[in-house]
Amino acid sequence: MLASTACFTANVLLIRALGQMESVNVWLVSCVRFTVGMVIVLALYRREIRLPRLFTQRKLALRGLVGGASVYAYYLTVVELGAGRATFINNTYVIIGALLAVWLLGERFGPALAVGSVAALAGLALLTNVFGGGAAFNRYDLLAIATAGASAYVVITIRQLHATEHTATIFAAQCIYGLLICGVPAALHPQTLSPAAWAMTAGAGAFAALGQITMTGGFRDLPVAEGSLLQMLVPLGIAAGGAVFFSERFAAHELIGAGLILGGTVFTAVRR
Repeated sequence: MLASTACFTANVLLIRALGQMESVNVWLVSCVRFTVGMVIVLALYRREIRLPRLFTQRKLALRGLVGGASVYAYYLTVVELGAGRATFINNTYVIIGALLAVWLLGERFGPALAVGSVAALAGLALLTNVFGGGAAFNRYDLLAIATAGASAYVVITIRQLHATEHTATIFAAQCIYGLLICGVPAALHPQTLSPAAWAMTAGAGAFAALGQITMTGGFRDLPVAEGSLLQMLVPLGIAAGGAVFFSERFAAHELIGAGLILGGTVFTAVRR
């Protein structure tokens, strides 16, 4: 799960660098992510993957449809709301998923997980300045809330699917159905990119694919609340990358937020 946070962080930083080089539409970025993901999963798990089950197993199909749509929805809310607000709302799936897991999977959500989750969310709010913009609530906030709910549904479904499916098949569902969702709009809005931009887009897709594969594998053994909470390290990694690669500077309250995220996740991970 920690490896997945590192890969997702690299994915976002590459996309950010790409945005400074050239303007690339969200449909294309999503399609490259899903295409590269299928190439990687077929290369690594050619014998284990069961592609026909993607169209015969209802829960796999729903995982793919919801997961593929939520990837695009998250990118869209980042564009419309700003990275901080969109990321904060989307990451509330940590709490939503944990509560759903208690109901649907019989998992525990004890005091340690509750304290760690609240601390990490409070830290994320400080780090992303989510309450500092003063923007009015709008339809994209509703979309971000729906995306958080979709993310919670996906992690619950991944935990359930591990009882019968291999990690590669679960991940392939997102890639195949994501391509079906994003492929037509991407074809209707074609773009010409430089070789360097294509390389960065493919690299970002590769990191996203590896992040998704390792995250899916992590949820085989980690409860929803614990695994999701570790994903809160991604915004912290993005902030650190912004300081290192993009010369960003952080205010005192943002550093306090970073400390809360780190403290909340570490406290939960080592509580035993």
